Amino acid sequence: MKAIIAKRVDSGVADTSEIRDLAAAAGYTVIGEVTQSRRADPALQLGEGKAETLAELVDETEATTVIFDNRLGPYQTYNLGQLFDAGVEVIDRFTLILEIFGQRAQTRKAQLQVELAELRYELPRAEAKTSLAKRDEHPGFMGLGEYDESREQDIKDQISRINDELKQIEQTEQHRRERRRDSGFDLVALAGYTNAGKSTLLRRLADDLTVEENEGLHPDLEATAESQDNLFTTLGTTTRRAAIEPRDVLVTDTVGFISDLPHWLVESFKSTLDSVYRADLVLLVVDVSEDVDEIHEKLVTSHDTLYERNEAPIVTVLNKIDKVDEDELAEKREALSSLAPNPVAVSGKTGANVDALLERIDDELPEWREERLLLPMTDETMSVVSWIHDNGHVDDVTYGDEDVVITFEARPAMIEQARSRASELGTTTAESV
Repeated sequence: MKAIIAKRVDSGVADTSEIRDLAAAAGYTVIGEVTQSRRADPALQLGEGKAETLAELVDETEATTVIFDNRLGPYQTYNLGQLFDAGVEVIDRFTLILEIFGQRAQTRKAQLQVELAELRYELPRAEAKTSLAKRDEHPGFMGLGEYDESREQDIKDQISRINDELKQIEQTEQHRRERRRDSGFDLVALAGYTNAGKSTLLRRLADDLTVEENEGLHPDLEATAESQDNLFTTLGTTTRRAAIEPRDVLVTDTVGFISDLPHWLVESFKSTLDSVYRADLVLLVVDVSEDVDEIHEKLVTSHDTLYERNEAPIVTVLNKIDKVDEDELAEKREALSSLAPNPVAVSGKTGANVDALLERIDDELPEWREERLLLPMTDETMSVVSWIHDNGHVDDVTYGDEDVVITFEARPAMIEQARSRASELGTTTAESV
């Protein structure tokens, strides 16, 4: 698929590197670009003369798609479509993002979120088509699609249905998180912009995965988290157990943030971020090899997103230190100190300094307490002892003729559960060591 990139900026020079990466991720071959520095034209986004230049380039190159790195309104899409031959598609960055999401969605939840985002994007266009049809405008609507007067209500009905199903999925996932926490697991979430290296870092932290393994796109909560130099590799959430003794830690990789997302797209994927908002600790991963101003901007946006609902501590992880030298790393640490006062610098790819990150995770998570329980010797006592073994770190068990003394370390919540289970056995004593 041959595509021409178009981008307008209010001032300065238009940077098309990200939109080119997005186009490549969606499978397009970019064969040219048109940029302009001026205020947005309400009818065409670009100025009329520049729009004509774009049309000439499309005709010369026989491109099949024009990709705008600007948000196009329904009527702008319609007006631009009139400039090109039939069969030339006009899309903006958000349509492109949805294409990528649709290609990568592997789980039911991700597929529903993509469908929801597509419908929210289509709704104002359906309304525009209704308006144009009433004015007897050109059939086909030049990029807006064919007109169907029932489509607008169909979209609203589908949005309602998908929202209901996503709520049910989220309830199931919330119950799963609660069971894990009740079982003594600490929950850590990886957050940050797309392509920051979160999936590679997850593989580095996980007990049962290696960075070298790549088994294809992962299903939700299953064995793998793909590590690729691609945008939006992770759409669902992948949760793996991390090696942080004596804790039981689960680390979840989530969909990456991306700049300049419209409200309707953020809303469609907000349930994916619940695994971040409800974690015990958030690791905010950034690509330290990027320009420091870009890192700063991404950190600001990430903090705005996280602080909206997140209550867990946030640790900034400066990833990809294998791509920068020590002086550059030190300069960026200093420049970002206001947003990341005590970051951990690592390389998920090589494993450099990952041990320090594991120690930091242990320090930031809720402290474990040591507990000693004196249990009566009953038929049910061994099941309680076994449960403590499964959910805590047992230091010692002493069996007497009439009682059992068990000393262990665990999260405060798990200790309270152990005491409750022990009290059901009859006479028991407990003490914090």
